[in-house]
Amino acid sequence: MGFFQRLREGLKKTSDSIAGVFKTATEIDDDFYDELEETLISADMGFETTEKVIDDLKEKVEELGLKDASECKDLVMNILKDQMDVPDNAYCFEDAKTVMLIIGVNGVGKTTSIGKLAAQYKNQGRSVLVAAADTFRAGAIEQLRTWTERAGVDLIAQGEGADPSAVVYDAVKAAKARKTNITLIDTAGRLHNKKNLMDELAKMRRVIAREYPECYVETLIVLDGSTGQNALEQARQFSNVTEINGIILTKLDGTAKGGIAVAIQSELKVPVKYIGVGEKIDDLQKFNPEEYINALFADFDLRSDQDIVVDEAIKNMGIEE
Repeated sequence: MGFFQRLREGLKKTSDSIAGVFKTATEIDDDFYDELEETLISADMGFETTEKVIDDLKEKVEELGLKDASECKDLVMNILKDQMDVPDNAYCFEDAKTVMLIIGVNGVGKTTSIGKLAAQYKNQGRSVLVAAADTFRAGAIEQLRTWTERAGVDLIAQGEGADPSAVVYDAVKAAKARKTNITLIDTAGRLHNKKNLMDELAKMRRVIAREYPECYVETLIVLDGSTGQNALEQARQFSNVTEINGIILTKLDGTAKGGIAVAIQSELKVPVKYIGVGEKIDDLQKFNPEEYINALFADFDLRSDQDIVVDEAIKNMGIEE
């Protein structure tokens, strides 16, 4: 299966429950709105985001004079797509000399996401360097070493327990000397309410600003999509102490309720930039809001990605099968 089809499969439980609302409801009444609201909240879209969606929907229904509940599906999809727009400059860091701070708590897939990004950037022809600045977690350096060897990129590391900012210092000095395109920094992932962790992140940023002021600094937080509202709370906590430029949402392969991507982007105003649906290197891709919402609202379809593209092309050309 291609990436989009795997995404659709991963979001099947959520898409089935959403589709059920539009299949069973007939009239647009309070019962319909209540059921839709409950379903979206159950899909981890969150109360605040769901309330906004329902309010916008009611306004559009009244404006258009709609009566049939089935006519609301496209309206809801478009409302969500508008909330999840990824700005045109979201990936401008790829074309600059960039240092990327990858943050997040332990267990969310931070190290594996770094390995996948490193492989992708290298395959696109960019020079890549990875820094093992998570020196606290046992085995973190060796885990990252395995991924960098698989990706075929260099690793900057010291010993376990070393000063993380010293590793960052070595990495940015090397990146500057080698004119490296993208430097990925793995950071410690202890609990997000620990003040010393946040102080360490601030120290790393100061080292980068002092030693490599001309570089572009991109901070991405990795969140586990299967943890729902807890992922949103982690993002809130981190955003209180450091600037976040984007989100990597992992583990959208069956256990996640897909609404969390909508909630995070809507409430924090921080774009989801990458999503992951598996453990393979190519199972992390740039986020496409339109494809994501289509998958979230789609009736499950076992056609391959290629078949879907061909069928759509035939339809658009007006050719009969």
